[in-house]
Amino acid sequence: MYRFLLSRQWVIITLVALLLVPTMIWLGFWQMDRHDERAARNQLVADALAADPVPVERLAAPGHRITRTERYRTVTARGHFDTADEVVVRRRVNADDEVGFHVLTPFVLEDGRVLLVNRGWIPADGPSQTAFPEVPAPPRGEVTVKGRLMPDETTEASGIKDLEGLPDRQIMLIDSEREAERLGARVLGGYVAQTAPEPKGDVPQRLGDPGKENAALNYAYAVQWWLFAAAVPVGWVVLVRRETRERSRPAGEETGAEETEPAAV
Repeated sequence: MYRFLLSRQWVIITLVALLLVPTMIWLGFWQMDRHDERAARNQLVADALAADPVPVERLAAPGHRITRTERYRTVTARGHFDTADEVVVRRRVNADDEVGFHVLTPFVLEDGRVLLVNRGWIPADGPSQTAFPEVPAPPRGEVTVKGRLMPDETTEASGIKDLEGLPDRQIMLIDSEREAERLGARVLGGYVAQTAPEPKGDVPQRLGDPGKENAALNYAYAVQWWLFAAAVPVGWVVLVRRETRERSRPAGEETGAEETEPAAV
C-alpha cells in the first residue's frame, strides 16, 4: 500500500520535509537568541537611565572607550563651552525625520580637559548643507551640564560613511580621538548628549531618549518557526493518507464523476 513512498516524487517530498523541520527549529532558536540579546540591551539601557548622575570624570578619560555598561549613564560636568571650536555633524534627523545637523561643542572642564557635548539638533539652512549653519549660543561662563554618556561613533555601528573633503567645521562622525588632534587638547573618550540645562527657545532640539528594542517580536517569531516545524510532519502525514485513499479506491471509481447516459437505440 505504501510502495508509492519510494517513487521519485514522494522521495523528494519526504527529503524536503526532513530538511525543513530542523531548519525551522534552528531558526526558532536563533530568534530566541536575538530575543535574549535585545532584552539584555533593553535592561542595560534601563539600568543606565535609572542610575544616579555621576561626575563625568568617574567614567570617562582621554583615550578611554565607553563600555556597554557606561553607555547612557547620566553624567554631570562643570566648566564652560568653547564655541570658537564648535563643529556640526552632518545628515542627522530629528524626531520628525527632518534632515539637519547635530551641534558638537567642546566643553572645557575645570582641570583643562575637554568633554565633547552634543547640544542637539538644528535644521539645515539649505539643501546643499555647504555653509556653516547659524547655531544658537550656549550659556556663557561657568555652568554645570548634564547628559547621557555615549561612545564614539563608527561607520560599523552607525552605517554612516566618514566622508572626506567636507566643508569647514563639519564632520560626519563624532570621534573623540580625532577631535583631540584637531583641538590639540586632552579630550575625554566618547561624548555627552546634553539633557540640561534646557536651551532658550528649545533650540537646539534635545536628542530623544533611547528607544527600546522590540524583543517581544523576536519571541513571537521563534514560536512561529516552531509551529511551522510542527506543521511540516503533520502536513506530510495528511498528504500520505490522502494518497493512500486515492490508491485504495476500486478501479474505475471516480469521485464526483457524472453518470453515463444510456446509449440511444
